[in-house]
Amino acid sequence: MTPATSAADRFARLPELLAADDDLRRRGRWACVDCRIDIGAEPFFLSIVDGALTGFERGPRLMKGTAFTVRATEDAWTRHWAPVPDPGWHDLFALTKRGAAAMEGDFRPLLQHLQYFKDLLALPRRSAAG
Repeated sequence: MTPATSAADRFARLPELLAADDDLRRRGRWACVDCRIDIGAEPFFLSIVDGALTGFERGPRLMKGTAFTVRATEDAWTRHWAPVPDPGWHDLFALTKRGAAAMEGDFRPLLQHLQYFKDLLALPRRSAAG
């Protein structure tokens, strides 16, 4: 990752990172949900069916419904995606505890597939390690 690469640009690689991870898609095979992930001020809308991304839209969308939203600052995502994140930056719930992230909406699909979502949202770490 070059210094000019934004956290949102890094997250935009999520479809190719997930496509290359057969194990994560298999573990998410029961996950079917539309959700929103905000990287700083930039929203991303994900449609997940059977653990695969069937839709991935970057930028604002008028009246786009989602089950839940995870929002965090650009700095929080960048620190979360470090190859070995510091304590307090390593986990979605740690980010919310420190006030760098927020979650809202229907938590049922998030909690039913919690490890899948934690691993999915940690995929951009691979671009820092590689």
